[in-house]
Amino acid sequence: MRIDHVTFAGPDLRDLERRFAQVGMPADYGGAHSNGVTHMSLIGFRDGSYLELISTLDPGADSPWWHTAILAGAGPSGWALQVVDVPGEVRRLRGLGVPVRGPLRMGRVNPKGKRVAWELAFVGEGEPGSVLPFLIHDLTPRSCRVVPSAGVVDGPLAGVAAVVVAVRDLDASVDLFQRVHGCPAPRRGRWPALGAACARFEGTPCVLVAPVGADSALQRRLDAVGQSPCALLLGADDFEAAVARHRAGPARSWPGGRVAWLDEDVLGGRWIGIV
Repeated sequence: MRIDHVTFAGPDLRDLERRFAQVGMPADYGGAHSNGVTHMSLIGFRDGSYLELISTLDPGADSPWWHTAILAGAGPSGWALQVVDVPGEVRRLRGLGVPVRGPLRMGRVNPKGKRVAWELAFVGEGEPGSVLPFLIHDLTPRSCRVVPSAGVVDGPLAGVAAVVVAVRDLDASVDLFQRVHGCPAPRRGRWPALGAACARFEGTPCVLVAPVGADSALQRRLDAVGQSPCALLLGADDFEAAVARHRAGPARSWPGGRVAWLDEDVLGGRWIGIV
């Protein structure tokens, strides 16, 4: 399971760019999507993964994907895995009885005027990448779609280490990931900072969380935007240097070790942590 990218949604792309620049992660504008509704900027990391900041070209427009998350400024909204053979994965998933849409070919024109194209498959119910990650394979050179961003390439952040997915039923979701992706039995625990029960699949970039208590912030997020990634964790070669460079808060414990959250006031919530 190799993370390709994570989408981070908000109602105004320029505002998202401004906020990430404030925490030391300036984004590169990527252009408008072929759907004619959304556009994006990206923060590319050294390991090849990237963070896609996404919004609509016209504020409040109906987006074909992640519409609720965009309007609500929900931050993490979907995640994608790199695969070599999208049609082959589609056949495999259908054989498992898993709902899948695709293969689909899409693209955009990057700021250098080059056509960028890729092939997708949306796996499971709901928005793309809401619980099960969607799948992507480049049809044009990957360097046309993403390269490490100048603002982070020389820094201590390596890339997206894990995606934290908020789900309603932890046991059912664990079974789903084991069936679809062959994940090992997870390590389970509590994540008090999120008010959540946690299942972490070691050796994979996937962490599942479900709210503990009907009045938790995680439950309110599920009620507002549904099941989806609720946080992402960036891996650092030098934890202390990354915390200092990116205005992260004090180190806290989480079921996988230490995490320091980026400035919640700037980003609007506890969405991105350094591990």
